[in-house]
Amino acid sequence: MSLAEARTIELPTHQDPRGFLSAIEADLDVPFAIQRLFYLYNVTEPYERGGHAHPDTEQLLICMHGDMRVDLMDGESCQTYALSSPGIGLYVPPMIWTRLYDFTSETVMLAAASTHYDEPTVIRKWDQYLSLVGRN
Repeated sequence: MSLAEARTIELPTHQDPRGFLSAIEADLDVPFAIQRLFYLYNVTEPYERGGHAHPDTEQLLICMHGDMRVDLMDGESCQTYALSSPGIGLYVPPMIWTRLYDFTSETVMLAAASTHYDEPTVIRKWDQYLSLVGRN
């Protein structure tokens, strides 16, 4: 687990008179094999998403439309990312606390995950997270 591994990834994007096309290939453009896709939309103020960590899951977050912010935390430091381009993905390593917020009304966010969803493994309590990463 390392917050230093989090980074934005410029996705291969092609433009011609018809518009833009961005493609994502597992293990090439994304540093993991994709096992699950999900998307968020119609998230309005004051609501947030995330607020948890996945012990074994890597993710790539892409703001397909609109604007949003993401805070990534490791129990010691925090990095904030503004996402607004479908040509940029945010790589989130395992065991990083993730908070999604400040969605504009038209925001659509796509997420690719390296594992299938497993609810019992999701860490939803900040105190438990701090204990697991040795920062309590």
